[in-house]
Amino acid sequence: MEVNLVVEGMKFMLLGMTTVLLFLILMIFMMSLMSKIILKYFPEPQIVPNASAANKPGSNATQKKIAAITAAILHHKQVNS
Repeated sequence: MEVNLVVEGMKFMLLGMTTVLLFLILMIFMMSLMSKIILKYFPEPQIVPNASAANKPGSNATQKKIAAITAAILHHKQVNS
């Protein structure tokens, strides 16, 4: 009895790829279901940003951004010199 190894290899490849595809589809479905359940029982709080206060030149958010950018530039200069 002669066994064609190429055909057997293709069968195993098809079986393996089908198994992985089905697992990934199941995983995506379960993750989306989990997300819907979590959001139903633990909704995210709605935060309304105050646009006028955040855009002022002297606001706290702007000062924090400037400080973070300045610190990043100084760190970059220290590491590269």
